[in-house]
Amino acid sequence: MSVALFLALLLIGWLNIYAAGLQPDHPSMFDTSQEYGKQFIWIVSSLIIAQIILLIEGSFMRRTAWLMYAVVMLLLVLVLIFGREVNGAKAWFGFGSFGIQPSEFSKFTIALMLAHVLSQSTTRLQRLETKFIVAAIILFPAMLIMLQPDTGTVLVYAAFVLVLYREGLSGNILFFGIIAAALSVLALLFKEGVVNVPLVDVEVTGQYVLMGAIAGMMLVGLWMVRSFAMPRVRKRATWFLVLTCLGSILLIGSVDYFVENILEPHQSTRIKILLGLAEDPLGAGYNVNQSKTAIGSGGFSGKGFLQGTLTRYKYVPMQSTDFIFCTIGEEWGFIGTSVVVILFAALILRLIFIAERQRSTFTRIYGYSVASIIFMHLLINVGMAIGLAPVIGIPLPFISYGGSSMWGFTILLFIFLKLDSERLYVLG
Repeated sequence: MSVALFLALLLIGWLNIYAAGLQPDHPSMFDTSQEYGKQFIWIVSSLIIAQIILLIEGSFMRRTAWLMYAVVMLLLVLVLIFGREVNGAKAWFGFGSFGIQPSEFSKFTIALMLAHVLSQSTTRLQRLETKFIVAAIILFPAMLIMLQPDTGTVLVYAAFVLVLYREGLSGNILFFGIIAAALSVLALLFKEGVVNVPLVDVEVTGQYVLMGAIAGMMLVGLWMVRSFAMPRVRKRATWFLVLTCLGSILLIGSVDYFVENILEPHQSTRIKILLGLAEDPLGAGYNVNQSKTAIGSGGFSGKGFLQGTLTRYKYVPMQSTDFIFCTIGEEWGFIGTSVVVILFAALILRLIFIAERQRSTFTRIYGYSVASIIFMHLLINVGMAIGLAPVIGIPLPFISYGGSSMWGFTILLFIFLKLDSERLYVLG
C-alpha cells in the first residue's frame, strides 16, 4: 500500500508539472529540455534508487548511520565554499544545468542517526546527557543550513520533536514550545498597538501591556501557591512561576529584535504579511495572493487538465515547485486538492501503523521520523499555498519539481520500507 501511495503521488506530481510548464513547441512529456522531461528522469532514477535500497540488508543502514550522517555534514560544509548560489541561498552543487541540494539528504541521515543513538540499550532520553547528544545531532546541520541560508529546511527539523515526544520526551517541553510560539505571535501583534494609561496620561506599547499581564498572572499564581499549596511544593512552585514569568517577558522583548535584525528582510516581511501587520501585494505578498487566486478560481471541480489560465500562463511564481499545490487547485479544484491531502494522510497514517508494529526500536524511531518529516512538509507547503504559513520555500514531497527532493524523500521512505520488510527477523 505504501508503494502504491508513493507511485500515485509521483504520477500526480509529474502531470501537474507538465500542466504548469507546458510549452507548445515542446509538447512531449519526455522532452528533457523542459522541467517535465527532467522530472521524468528524476522519477525513473528514484525508482532505481528505491530498488537498490530494497536489495541492501537493513543491518547495513544501522551500521553505517553515523557514516552517512558524517558524509552529509561534510557536504553541507563544502556547499558553503563551493556551492552555486540560487535565489540568494548557497545551497546547491552545480553540474551543468543540474544541481544537487545536500540539505535534502540531511533529513534521512538525521533520522538514521537519531534512531541509532536512541536505540542503544544504555541510552535514556530522560537523561540530560542524551538530550544534549540529540540536540547536537539536530542543531549542527541546522546551523550549517542557516548559513546558506535555507530557513525552510531548518523549520522542517521541528518534526523531530514529535519523534522524541513519542520516545519519552517530557510533554512539558512540547507544551512550553507551543506557549513560546503563541507568545511570539502575540508579541508581534501587540507591537503596533498603543494603550493610554488613565490618570497618569502615559502611552505604552501593546508589548508592555502583554508583559504586565503576564507579571500580573504570576502575582496571582504566587498568592494562590502561598495560600493553598502544600508546604513541600511551595518553594518549587514559586521558582517555577518566577522563572516562567521572566522567560516569557524576555521572549516577548526579544522576538521583535529577532524578526527585524536576525531574519532576512524578505523573511520578516513575509511574517508580517501573514500576521496582517503589513501589505505588499506586488512584492513579498505577490506569490501568496496569486496562489490563493489560482486555487479559488478552480472552484469545486477545477477547470480541467491543461486548462489552468493562471498557472499555465505563469501568473503564479514557482508554480511547479513550492506552489505546485495551487496548480492542482486550479485545474482539479477542491476535489483534486482533497485527493492529494487524503493520499498524504493515508501515507502518513500507514507509516505510523508500520512504525508501531516494529520489534526494533531503531526501525520504530526511524519510521516515526519519516512520517513526521512528510507531515511537516505537507503542513507547511499547503499552508504556504493558501496563505496560512509564511513563504519559506519547501517542496511538496514526491510532487514538486526537483531531483534533490525527489531522491531525498525516496531514500527516506524506502529505507524504512526495507527495514520493515525484515521486522520478522528482528528479535528486539
